[in-house]
Amino acid sequence: MQRSKVAILRTKPETVLEDYQRLCDLAGIKEALDPKATTILKDNISWHLLYPSSNTTPWQLEGTIQALLKNGFNDLVDVHNKTVVTIADLGDRYNKFGPILEKYGIPKKYNFLPQDMTWINYKPKAKMAVLDMIFPDGIYIPDYFIGKNIVHLPTVKTHSYTVTTGAMKNAFGGLLNTNRHYTHTWIHDTLVDLLAIQKEIHTGIFATMDGTTAGSGPGPRTLLPHQKDVILASSDQVAIDAVAASIMGFDPMKIQYIAHATERGLGEGNPKNIEIVGMPEIANERWNFKVGVNLGTGTGMLLWRSPLRIFQKLLFRTPLVNLFIFASEYYHDHFWYPQNGVKVVQKWKRESPWGQLFEKYPG
Repeated sequence: MQRSKVAILRTKPETVLEDYQRLCDLAGIKEALDPKATTILKDNISWHLLYPSSNTTPWQLEGTIQALLKNGFNDLVDVHNKTVVTIADLGDRYNKFGPILEKYGIPKKYNFLPQDMTWINYKPKAKMAVLDMIFPDGIYIPDYFIGKNIVHLPTVKTHSYTVTTGAMKNAFGGLLNTNRHYTHTWIHDTLVDLLAIQKEIHTGIFATMDGTTAGSGPGPRTLLPHQKDVILASSDQVAIDAVAASIMGFDPMKIQYIAHATERGLGEGNPKNIEIVGMPEIANERWNFKVGVNLGTGTGMLLWRSPLRIFQKLLFRTPLVNLFIFASEYYHDHFWYPQNGVKVVQKWKRESPWGQLFEKYPG
């Protein structure tokens, strides 16, 4: 049986686009995807506001597009999703995705717009751990995703609910609708179930992960960014998440979603069984990242993981949920970001070579 493979490179702004092309070749992008199928670019907008380490980077998007085109994947489409706390078009604009997509003639679709795709009741062949329990009336996914390749574009960062977040978590927004918050108590097994579904519906799966600026702390938004100059790619979504987790300083097999996916044979989460190509010495680094909570994620942990979860149906499946959505938006966008985030972004643009590269992209 062929070992799972993860490609890792150290990069710099002057060569990052070429490095992404080399990275994808090393990771086997040509073999991972079906050349006859449309390829979905699934960007990661964890926060519609610009914040280093939180979202897909412009050079990640452009470098991955160049790698796909170079290998003959010409039928590309970018898909945005909606969450209760992020706004797709703002994320596209503030993170400078739009001009890149226009440059390469790549259309945008939105999984929440009926003219772009329809949500259908999907019956997985694989046994579900939690999704059929969470959604007893059916597991609904976008019909557009079926029969297409998908390339995930996450970043290297921690997450308050899942320890780390990456390729597997990136499917969360694309495949589940705006009621995805119902799953937060069972988030780890939800991600595993979604990977099982992806393997059934997609003609190929691949991921590039940007760690040029990586995030530690109460992710996926209010992070402490660190310049690391690292990029990763793999066709094994479990393996790339495991290697990224290990580099960040965590034991990947102690992270439930990685361990459970490995147990179910959906990928390889044990770094000892993963082939590292490119610059394998990077996989031995340990950055000592920490998982933190802020006011918003701490409240969520109480309501989803503590005995208070008995009130979930009342709080999250009735109009009362709008109070929590408003509170999260106000805290993150109108309190934390003006007080803290703006300073981080300004310093990043001024002092980091990656912030300086961001400023060169058209907005």
